[in-house]
Amino acid sequence: MGPLAGIKVIEMNAIGPAPFATMLLADMGAEVIRIDRQVSGFLNGDGSVIGRGRRSLGIDPRKPGATDVLLQLIDSADVLVEGFRPGVMERLGLGPDVCLQRNPRLVYGRMTGWGQTGPLAQVAGHDLNYLALTGALHAMGHADREPTPPLHLAGDMGGGAMFLAFGIVSALVEAQRSGKGQVVDAAISDGAALLSTLYYEMKQSGEWRERGSNIFDGGAPFYGCYTCADGGFISLGAIEPQFYALFLQVCEIDDPAFERQWQRQEWPALRGKLEAMFLTRSREQWCRLLEGTDVCFAPVLDFNEAADHPHHQARGTFMHSDGVLHPAPAPRLSRTPAVAGKVGKNGEQSLEILRELGLTPAQIAELRAVGAIG
Repeated sequence: MGPLAGIKVIEMNAIGPAPFATMLLADMGAEVIRIDRQVSGFLNGDGSVIGRGRRSLGIDPRKPGATDVLLQLIDSADVLVEGFRPGVMERLGLGPDVCLQRNPRLVYGRMTGWGQTGPLAQVAGHDLNYLALTGALHAMGHADREPTPPLHLAGDMGGGAMFLAFGIVSALVEAQRSGKGQVVDAAISDGAALLSTLYYEMKQSGEWRERGSNIFDGGAPFYGCYTCADGGFISLGAIEPQFYALFLQVCEIDDPAFERQWQRQEWPALRGKLEAMFLTRSREQWCRLLEGTDVCFAPVLDFNEAADHPHHQARGTFMHSDGVLHPAPAPRLSRTPAVAGKVGKNGEQSLEILRELGLTPAQIAELRAVGAIG
């Protein structure tokens, strides 16, 4: 039903953002066949929510005959996604030169940390390292200590998976016009750098100061998180003058010091006063006062609480599959909505896929004999 219905994607199972990108494509209706190694529970396979919406072919591309099978699959595919170090797919005989020669319309998506080229291309790394090199990590955390490692949302998922999916869909649109595929070189370091565009602009204009003293990093008293009397937390984002004024009004704050919202030298003192104020009530009491107003407020919910919030309940932001809670597909399309497929197991559709390719029972038995399939 989704907007990518009719698009066939071959996913070489890997860790990190590549499977999340193909999950997005599957949610939007693409037919995704995941190539899994013959190891139970390997990576994003058995029972993994990120593996939802795929069929799985359990095959070891290093075994005799396996590459020929995979090339047959790729011949009829619109997209190939891989997340290995540069050169791995080439050594398997599945590099872009080979695949695009056989299937000129193929969009060949490559997901790495450092990119396909450059002095660090072959070096191992993780989300934290990629963020560190872009300047983004240096801007995160408190001023009086080392930068705080964030969840891997800005790097792996934002700078990596989202840009890979965006690049693939862009290349698919272009291929409809030109009839030609191309390689999408998605690097987490590139994407994370691009996500930092606003902060580089602020740096150039002199608006960005040292870590922990800016509007969006907790420096401003009107933009941050506070502890409540019961140990819960709330978030406040009253940046614009009208929202800030409403916040002061609803909370009955008449201290003239708060009239100096944009005088940075006042921020530490104002934060101290707000810290004391928020400690006078529980999180629930602050919610009753502030939630639903234009103060720009929300309680800080944990993973156990988020799905039960009335707003998420009303929109169906979360869903259950086989007893597992996970976020529902996004964004929402009015005519061709996304649908989350079921969570499957490694190699669950191996025989089905091989038969669709036209392999005979004898050929399948041969692959099994050499250990290419389970």
